[in-house]
Amino acid sequence: MRISAYDEIAEWYDEQVRTGTLLHGFVLPALLELIGDVRGQRVCDLACGQGIVARELARRGTHVTGVDISARLLALARTEEAREPLGIIYQLDDGQRLDSFEDASLDGVVSNMALMDIPDVGATYRAVARVLRPGGWLAFSITHPCVQMPDSDWLERDDGQIARVSGHYFAEGYWAPENAPGVRGRVGAQHRTLGTYLNGLIEEGLRIERLVEPRFEGIAAGSARTAYRDVPGALLVRCSRA
Repeated sequence: MRISAYDEIAEWYDEQVRTGTLLHGFVLPALLELIGDVRGQRVCDLACGQGIVARELARRGTHVTGVDISARLLALARTEEAREPLGIIYQLDDGQRLDSFEDASLDGVVSNMALMDIPDVGATYRAVARVLRPGGWLAFSITHPCVQMPDSDWLERDDGQIARVSGHYFAEGYWAPENAPGVRGRVGAQHRTLGTYLNGLIEEGLRIERLVEPRFEGIAAGSARTAYRDVPGALLVRCSRA
């Protein structure tokens, strides 16, 4: 089992998620809408972290098992489950393997802002395809690979507007933005091109059904991230097993 960089920032990350200061606050509603009504279904929250998505799905009548490689984040998720029991099971498991699940045993898999943390996304796609029943679905959100990439940065223009500066889009691999106070500055990310993400799904028999690029409206004026009103901060994808 890999050691998770999130173990070192678990309490800080939990606080960020709970206060809605991360992209979760913008992405989660769009992701839940993309998933739709899945009452009664058996679903894996892949790289569940402290359990925010798992709890939202469980409240909607879904049978959820959350898996993550961060023992400290899972401990926080279990503490919340003990405080408010929703029937969620949390397992220490690698999303590149999903050993907790038998073949064709799940109706759906969801992963929120996590695939860019996983070194081998192809292995994750294969694991997902294995555990999904025929017709089962995968829905995930990631930082948008056409915006977040090595050496990309924010730039204040002469007119005072904040713009996003592109970097090295085709330089796939690990990177971490410099002087960034958020989660990516702390744990970095695995950058991949849009083609790598989408073609990998197709190669594993996961049929792409819908793409969503939420516009982050309502960001406070003067924020260093106001440019997210003009460029997509996240990409959401829903697909199904053929």
